Amino acid sequence: MNFIKASILRYQLGSLLLLVLLLAVVLPLSLDIFRLNLVGKYLTYAFVAVGLVMVWGYGGVLSLGQGVFFGIGGYAMAMFLKLEASDPITTKIQSTPGIPDFMDWNQITELPALWLPFKSLPLSLALVVLAPMALAWLVSFAMFKRRVGGVYFAIITQAVALICTVLIIGQQGYTGGVNGMTDLKTMLGWDTRTDSAKYILYYVCVGLLVLSILLCRWVQTSKLGTLLLAMRDKEDRVRFSGYDVSNFKVFTFCLAAGLSGIGGAMFALQVGFMSPSFVGIVPSIEMVIFCAVGGRMSLVGAVYGALLVNAGKTLFSESFPDLWLFLMAGLFIGVTMAFPMGLAGVWEEKIRPWWKGRRQALREASIQPTTTAAAPSPVAAMPPASTPAPAAALPEPHLPEGVGSQRA
Repeated sequence: MNFIKASILRYQLGSLLLLVLLLAVVLPLSLDIFRLNLVGKYLTYAFVAVGLVMVWGYGGVLSLGQGVFFGIGGYAMAMFLKLEASDPITTKIQSTPGIPDFMDWNQITELPALWLPFKSLPLSLALVVLAPMALAWLVSFAMFKRRVGGVYFAIITQAVALICTVLIIGQQGYTGGVNGMTDLKTMLGWDTRTDSAKYILYYVCVGLLVLSILLCRWVQTSKLGTLLLAMRDKEDRVRFSGYDVSNFKVFTFCLAAGLSGIGGAMFALQVGFMSPSFVGIVPSIEMVIFCAVGGRMSLVGAVYGALLVNAGKTLFSESFPDLWLFLMAGLFIGVTMAFPMGLAGVWEEKIRPWWKGRRQALREASIQPTTTAAAPSPVAAMPPASTPAPAAALPEPHLPEGVGSQRA
């Protein structure tokens, strides 16, 4: 018991436990399956936000192309699901059975070599993480070794997002083009569209998200986390101390890319399609907004930010279909201006000090009557007034003989 309590205090897991209670108990009991599936979709974006906390909040490197890694992970899972949905029996009406429908439409007669690894589920799951990390290593190693950072690196990541979007749309015969990959129904014969499957996928998503937060929290509390903070604030000092700063940046960027790939894979499983609209510049900037709203220094806050922004987008688009973009812009601007450190900053700077002060005042108020009742009364504590002792009898003065007997 003491070990668990010490671990919670060391890794500051109290807020994580509240988040788990909300996601695993409160929301499933209070929402129908349609809304819960929407929350599961929002949580897939939270993987990207958590990764941005590491690379932007702790590493000091702003990336505006995280949608690329989200899309790569999503496409890796979608390719496996699409191959399963394109078995020879289902696609017997095509001119070339056994290949995805968009390949047949583009007159491709055999499965490309790029698709062959995605016939295996274990290999596909590995590529969900490894493929985004490989691209992230290639980009970050080339940039950070040349000490390219700051706004220049952010622009380069935007360029990578644009290039990947154009590439995916242009290679329609291999990627599905602008329509993406649709009709993803089963995984190893398991129908992912049923209500029970949606519940299972939701809890799998929650579990993977919690494990990702724990992994990042472990990195933050280690020596590496301290070096990341030092590198963010005084990069030259860390470099002059003998550390290779570029390696730390590369590691953090690859970690964020791997987490984004997991989020993309869960998105493809829960939503049932994947398209280049999740890869470009606009979704990448939206993912940065998720992190900024929640707090770029808080892992749990990033999850709340992703939930809040996406829930607001759904609510505004349903209630105000003509104005929801303006309302979302107002939400972004208002939150960033009023709360520069995000929701987590409000908790740390406002709510937590107020709550601690209130608890201290209640504790003092509860102790005060007990102390007053236990303390003796000042009047009772005084010793009783002593009765003055009778004055000693004075000896009669000796008068000369005959003086006292005279009368007037």
